[in-house]
Amino acid sequence: MELTMTNTTLTNQNPELTKNYIIKLLDQLTIDYQNTKSERKVIAHQSSTSEEEFTVLEEIELLTTDIRGYASQIKATGSIDNPQEAIKELQHKRVFDIPNITQFYFNNSQQYDNIKYYLQMLDYLRLIILEYLTIQ
Repeated sequence: MELTMTNTTLTNQNPELTKNYIIKLLDQLTIDYQNTKSERKVIAHQSSTSEEEFTVLEEIELLTTDIRGYASQIKATGSIDNPQEAIKELQHKRVFDIPNITQFYFNNSQQYDNIKYYLQMLDYLRLIILEYLTIQ
């Protein structure tokens, strides 16, 4: 599935189009996440001796739960409870502001392409949700 910034530009004036775009992106992210399974197994094995508070996989799971959770609410109901709080939370959940994720992403330049793509699209979904909440 190819999602482009042009699609985002088209949705600026129409919340229904943005909602449909969120739904398509959410569905695609479900597939993309499944495509990371083998990479996640390798990372889990490598992280098993880590003494960090949260491993990179745990950080990804937390982000996935939060961001895709908001997208699922939009898919199911067309809205989010307490949108102002959601906006604040999503503004502070920048994928690449999390040190573990940033370090993982940039220190593994030739590995984990599926997870890296998933992270990019997860952050993109976060931005589209923010757009949707602000145009409502």
